[in-house]
Amino acid sequence: MHVFGLTGGISSGKSTVTRMLRELGAEVLDADVLAREVVEPGTPGLAAIAERFPGVVGADGRLDRARLGARVFGNDAERAALNAITHPLVREAFVEKVQALEARGVERVIYDVPLLVEAGMHEWMEGVALVWVPRDLQKARLMARDGLDATAAEARLAAQLPLDDKRVHATWVIDNSGDLSSTREQVESVWRAMLARG
Repeated sequence: MHVFGLTGGISSGKSTVTRMLRELGAEVLDADVLAREVVEPGTPGLAAIAERFPGVVGADGRLDRARLGARVFGNDAERAALNAITHPLVREAFVEKVQALEARGVERVIYDVPLLVEAGMHEWMEGVALVWVPRDLQKARLMARDGLDATAAEARLAAQLPLDDKRVHATWVIDNSGDLSSTREQVESVWRAMLARG
């Protein structure tokens, strides 16, 4: 199985690129989706979080993300405790999905991970595609999308490694600052390059 990474930053257009890759026939696994699945009601993940962070499970038996977020935001120790619970479960879920795809005869998978470079995952992947936009455009899109002022947008951007820093670790850079047809051309080119490997 050839495993490739896909990453970007907030408001860089990664979901657009993911959609294009899927249209081209790529199998894309989304780390955010896996992270939600491992804390569904009845899972060991949710039980472990409920034990470590009392009061974060709602009356409906589901994780109250806002309440949990408030507990871990800006608190490195609490965030590390949460990551210690969820990260191994997400890794396990990823391996299971890859094995299931492999059993179906799939030879390539793209793992969409927002913090791929920050987590050092790029080191074991066969190649990494980065969805990139200039920082001023990223900020403008974020403000428009989430209705944020400049200060709030800056705070969100500051919480992530800048796209220009991620670029160093990218095998392919998809510049998403132009129109959709320009992005699509680049996505098709990257997918061809992935298909050519192995």
